[in-house]
Order: sequence, then structure tokens, then C-alpha cells
Amino acid sequence: MASPDPGGPVTRLGGVEQTRTLTPRTAVVWAVLRAELDRRAGEQLTVLDVGGGTGGFAVPLAEAGHRVTVVDASPDALAALTRRAAEAGVAARVRAIQGDGDALAGLVEPATVDLVLCHSVLEVVDDPAPVAAALVAALRPGGAASVLVAGRAAAVLARAMNGHLDVAAALAADPNGSAGPRDTLRRRYDADDAAALLTAAGLAVEEIHGVRVLADLLPAAVADGQPAALVELERALAARPPYRDLAAQLHLFARRPA
Repeated sequence: MASPDPGGPVTRLGGVEQTRTLTPRTAVVWAVLRAELDRRAGEQLTVLDVGGGTGGFAVPLAEAGHRVTVVDASPDALAALTRRAAEAGVAARVRAIQGDGDALAGLVEPATVDLVLCHSVLEVVDDPAPVAAALVAALRPGGAASVLVAGRAAAVLARAMNGHLDVAAALAADPNGSAGPRDTLRRRYDADDAAALLTAAGLAVEEIHGVRVLADLLPAAVADGQPAALVELERALAARPPYRDLAAQLHLFARRPA
């Protein structure tokens, strides 16, 4: 999430209006999160942000009055988070824990969280199934999970369009959507695979959206020259197959049954 920008659009977070710049990387996710926060308006939620880094989501959620715990493996990122929270005046509502997704089950008390964010984590952990199970265990019954994963189709298309047809073929053929040992990600997902992972862990998937449906395909001059129009187009296409399924990332919003 971008830093406050007086010239940006007004964003409501759980009844709190804040002026922030929405981008193709954040607009669709924030729209889903805002709906959940509005649904629980008046409550101070306990939020767990797994892999939350420097606080792009955690700090705005804390500014909206919620208590946020960020789990991240990088001490540098957590130090930046702490500074960012202090500068925003919400240090008392943000807690930083060093650890990675694979160790999540031992870092968080069961059934203590109302909303869990797990963004760009399930593609890099050793085994996503126990991490997904740990997300569910952390949630109170009725709690929600925001999960963001790398999309397989977008990775195949991007490699092919850049002339790396061998890499595109490897990505398309590999069961995990990986291009081999030099790939920076262990796996990528399509919508059905990601939904199946969360369902098997005990979550009910309510919504699936594409994030960066077009943003990574457009020339920089177009994306930078018409940012507001791009954000609106991303929002319009995010939930509509086949556009959704070609997005660089897939955002799944799911709930632990009450």
C-alpha cells in the first residue's frame, strides 16, 4: 500500500476514511478487505499478517483501529515495519514477530484471530498444506482469510511473450507451476488449485479475484499515464474469467465456518 497522498482517492477502512493512493497491486485486495471491515464495523479486530513485511497492509489496518501482528522472516522488514508504525502513531497496535510461514503453527495461539492475511507466502514455503492448516487454526470460527498467490497462467504468458519459450513450456508442464531449480518461486497456482488447497485446510472460499490482470502487460507509458483508469479497469475485470485467470496474482477470500 502506498504512503498517504493528499492527492489520492479517499479509501474507507472499516468506517475510517483515509486518503491513500490505490494501485493495481492493492486496489482489488483492499476492496475485498474493506467489505469485511465494513461488515464488522464497530469491532476492533485481531489481525494476523503472515509475511507482512514492512506493513503495507498492517499499518493502514492499525490506523483503522485494529490490532495487527505481523509475522515475517526478515528482521530488516520488521524493523522498517516498526518505524512505519511509530511514524503513523499506531505502534501500540502493531506487533512484530520474526518467523516464517513454515513455523506459523508455533507462533500464534489457536483461535485468536479475526482476520488473517497471507500474501505471497504459499508459493515460497516448503509445503503449503500445513501453512494453510495453521492459518485456519489461528482463526476464530467465522474468521476470514485473505490469501494472495502467484498465478500460473500469467507466468507462462510472460515468459513466452519475452521469447523464453523453453521456460514457458517448463512452467506449463510442471505440476507445481515452477520452471525448475533456478526459479525464485517453488510453485504457482490456478484458481481451482488454490481454492482446493484452502478448502482442504478447512476454509470455505467465498471470492476469487485476479490482481494485476493487465498491469504487467501494458507498456509503462500507458500504465503510468492513466493510473486511475487502469485501477478501474483492473477492478472491473478482477472477478471475470477468463481475465481473472490470466492475472499475475490470484486473491482468494475465505472463511473458517462458524
